[in-house]
Amino acid sequence: MAPANSVIKHHQLGSFLSSAQPDTIPGFFIIHGEPYLIKQAFDTLSSFLLGPDHSPFALETLEGGSVSIGDIIEQVSTFSFLVPQKIVAVKNIPLFQAPQGSQDISFSSSDIEHLAQFLDAGLPANHFLILTTPHIDKRKKIYKKMADNGCIIDCSVASGVRKADTDEQKSVLQQVGADILSTVGKTIDNKAFHALVEMTGFNLDLFSQNLEKLIVYSGKASRILITDVKAVIIRDKKDPIFNLTNAVLDKDVNLSITYLNSLFNDGFHPLQILKSFENLIRKLILVKCFIQDVYQHTPVQLKKMNFNSFKQVVLPKIVQHDQQTMTDYKTQDEYLTSNTVKKKKDPPNDLLLAPNPKNPYPVFQVFQKAENFSLNELNQAVFFLSDLDYRLKSSSFDAKTQIENFIINICRKGGEGDAEKDKNRRHHF
Repeated sequence: MAPANSVIKHHQLGSFLSSAQPDTIPGFFIIHGEPYLIKQAFDTLSSFLLGPDHSPFALETLEGGSVSIGDIIEQVSTFSFLVPQKIVAVKNIPLFQAPQGSQDISFSSSDIEHLAQFLDAGLPANHFLILTTPHIDKRKKIYKKMADNGCIIDCSVASGVRKADTDEQKSVLQQVGADILSTVGKTIDNKAFHALVEMTGFNLDLFSQNLEKLIVYSGKASRILITDVKAVIIRDKKDPIFNLTNAVLDKDVNLSITYLNSLFNDGFHPLQILKSFENLIRKLILVKCFIQDVYQHTPVQLKKMNFNSFKQVVLPKIVQHDQQTMTDYKTQDEYLTSNTVKKKKDPPNDLLLAPNPKNPYPVFQVFQKAENFSLNELNQAVFFLSDLDYRLKSSSFDAKTQIENFIINICRKGGEGDAEKDKNRRHHF
């Protein structure tokens, strides 16, 4: 049965769920808007639907763009032998967007009609379907079907520069900050908050990551001050290199080239950009080698794993791996360092898979996106970047074209599926 309010804002979700009666909870939800807010809404909704038992067998996560409408309907309609309820989540489903690559699935008008008919007929009892997508089109017929047969959770935030838009952005940042700080019993000074917003802009992922840094830096202090922000936060408002590496992780070649052009237009030196790619590839190789070593006999599909399962199953092994890395590093350091030197160095963060395990979501994202790449192409990328680094420091040539060439090749669609097929073929960089 559809709720009385079929469209609710993200900040209304908690009160909606707490006041809803069991027979008023719809079987269908779609969450759209800001990725960070989508994740928060999804975690809140899935935890509520799973109930106190939180059985991992009740939740099945699919990746949009790689699954058909028929498969989605089949999964939702199939009953589980292990638990009485079933939740199927399809993340980033391209219902309102064109496909991003040749391997992505696009939905025809008959597919959309099939989904609409399924929603009209209703889901089986105790079965739930959750779709997430960045954007929606309210003009399309399928949107009205969704509103009539389920609940639409609106996580969008105004992106303009009018006062009303900036006030909404500030309000969302304040709420996100309050939620994060409340978990550790801290507050943030008003001047510190405004300085943090000025440095990060309206980028919820970056804002939350920087706030986590400030929490660690402030130690036992109950209040984060402006001096803490000035000491810790060094990224600028746009953080373009961060945006560039994120686009490469997603293998979005068009967006990557756009960010690269922006960097060169803003006067960034090619070596700065090259260093960011070197750090990214090094991290991805560490992740791939860890997965290959730990799961060599029991392959794990991180693309289909939800965040809660990652925290319960994979994160403890990552923490154990990092602890062993720290032990090995300190042992080596003690062996190589003179006995007269008392100060021992901590291992650099780029040797660790989870430098801050208390903030595991960025780690989860890197592990999932590492699935987009084969170890073979990452190794070839190391050779290319090393050669490019040498040429940049020893000769004059068109660095921008060479970096574009790197981006185009590393962003080719594929990944683990192509690794076996291309294992005997050298990737051309």
